[in-house]
Amino acid sequence: MTDKRFALLIDSDNVSAKYISVILDELSKYGTTTYKRIYGDWTDTKASRWKGKLLEHSIVPIQQFANTTGKNATDSAMIIDAMDILYSQQVDGFCLVSSDSDFTRLASRLRESGMTVIGMGEEKTPLSFRSSCTIFTNLEVLLEEEEKGEEIQEGAETTGKKTDAGKSDQGPDRSRQIISTIIGMISDNEDKGKESSLGEIGNRLLNKYPDFDVRNFGYSSLSRFLEDCGIFDLKRVENTIILSVKSDDKTKGEIIKYIKAEVSKHGKKGIGMNQLSNEIHSKFKNFRVKQYGYSQLSKFVQSMDGVEVYETDQRQKMARKCSK
Repeated sequence: MTDKRFALLIDSDNVSAKYISVILDELSKYGTTTYKRIYGDWTDTKASRWKGKLLEHSIVPIQQFANTTGKNATDSAMIIDAMDILYSQQVDGFCLVSSDSDFTRLASRLRESGMTVIGMGEEKTPLSFRSSCTIFTNLEVLLEEEEKGEEIQEGAETTGKKTDAGKSDQGPDRSRQIISTIIGMISDNEDKGKESSLGEIGNRLLNKYPDFDVRNFGYSSLSRFLEDCGIFDLKRVENTIILSVKSDDKTKGEIIKYIKAEVSKHGKKGIGMNQLSNEIHSKFKNFRVKQYGYSQLSKFVQSMDGVEVYETDQRQKMARKCSK
């Protein structure tokens, strides 16, 4: 991707000037920045912090008077310029810097034309804009990462694992969601007789969650994030890292014991499969039935001694203790 040409368009109304260095550094990882434009009302005192950065980083300011339309004038100018650049066929992608959901449709439209869209914004950025980008990066995380790097250069020790950079962005629920998704991807590949490479999993995660970034969790790489999860095996085969889910007989035994107890607790009629699934996931957050070689929970339960699965007259699947 290093040979791609990008147009950088910044909404000064919704992003602070303190992020300009990390914005340019991050975008340089994807390719060359050929357009650098920033939009705002430069007669407004609120734009004064940006003015000192423009000449330093060779960014072209585009003047838009607020008049009576507020920030909408800035939004419209940025959208019109983006479309003009698109039709010029001089770039391979765009970097849209804003924390405003008004650019959601623009990002979608650019992607429809085959453009790579890098979104950057603050934590407050709505999910709609994040999801419309090819990749979305949180600016607070980038700034914290830069500050952490400066501390390291000054002599601070680091383990290369978790840092304060990831403490506030993504909670445990988001981490569990990502882990569960990865397990599902690996299971799907196993069903097709395929191995799961780190590169493939990383690409699929970005396709599913455009705002996914391991730095949000305090890690410098996806491999370290997965290693610390404790449930994945990473094996290098030549130049490729292959992922698999660790075989954990102890956890499987605990799950089976729990399921049997739940089934027994509900007497002769037993427990509905949907309810049982909810109970299992509440107890074992990362449970995926495919991890144990079954495509459906009912088949996994049916394989257990002393438990049977049956259908009611309403075609509801239930699990109960065997009568024999």
